[in-house]
Amino acid sequence: MLIDLLMIAAGIVVLFFGGEWLVRGSSLLATRFGIPPIIIGVTIVAIGTSTPELVVSVNAALDGANDIALGNVVGSNIANILLILGISAIIRAVQSVSSMVRVHTPIMIGAAVLLALTMMDGELSRFDSTVLLAGMLAYIGYTIVEARRDGGADTGDDAYTLAEGKGVGYCVKLIVAGLGLLVLGARLLVKGAVDLAIDAGVSETFIGLTIVAVGTSLPELTTSVIAAVKKAGDIAIGNIVGTNIFNVLFILGSTGVINPLVSGGVTSVDMGVMLAAAVLLLLVLVVWKQVGRFTGCLFLTGYVGYTMWLASHI
Repeated sequence: MLIDLLMIAAGIVVLFFGGEWLVRGSSLLATRFGIPPIIIGVTIVAIGTSTPELVVSVNAALDGANDIALGNVVGSNIANILLILGISAIIRAVQSVSSMVRVHTPIMIGAAVLLALTMMDGELSRFDSTVLLAGMLAYIGYTIVEARRDGGADTGDDAYTLAEGKGVGYCVKLIVAGLGLLVLGARLLVKGAVDLAIDAGVSETFIGLTIVAVGTSLPELTTSVIAAVKKAGDIAIGNIVGTNIFNVLFILGSTGVINPLVSGGVTSVDMGVMLAAAVLLLLVLVVWKQVGRFTGCLFLTGYVGYTMWLASHI
């Protein structure tokens, strides 16, 4: 069991650095070409920080660990809002922008509803997965159109300003190195998590919804906290919302096309918590236009409560 825990810890550390390098390289490259911060948040940064979930879920599905593959995404989406955004808001109130309330957060809710509908029969088939991927393409197309309509924006002093003297080659090297670390970290994390579940007599679902989910969400935590500290609220919330959209539409879509998933231990309660967290975030943004410290505490309390509920149903 100690070896399993060490393997999980090593996998999380490697994923952390891999995600950090990939996000930094991708976002710096995007900033260099004048892409607006909000678009960076919901696309470039979201894709980068979602990569650990993608690699872990695909590896888990190929290894036959369906509950880890599905639980990783559902658990990550819950953790992204309740845990990570909660922590970020406690550090500093996170401001939002109108397009986040008007467009991107409702799309996140729609993606969660679509996943729940496709999983009603207990399986994510290749057809279901293709539908999710089609939704992903539509979302990417929309964000590109939106970016062109906005005509670019000032990308000066924010969390992802291109460091002086760092050119395209530097960014590409970060991206490639980050991807390599992500693949290695995912293998370590999945192997350790599956072995731990077997040795400890704990379900793969619980491991996937908690340890694996939080581990693969570390890049989101780093990105959102840095963005919140630097008063880049559009990046902080955009990162969370964009990542949750990508997790459902792209990661589960890609994973299900490669290997159809059976829900197993991931229940309607877990799906409901994921959807409820998304709706709660939208309500908070509509009413207060930000996620303040008090709301952050409520989010964090909700995550602790959900984790305790999971632990009581092992």
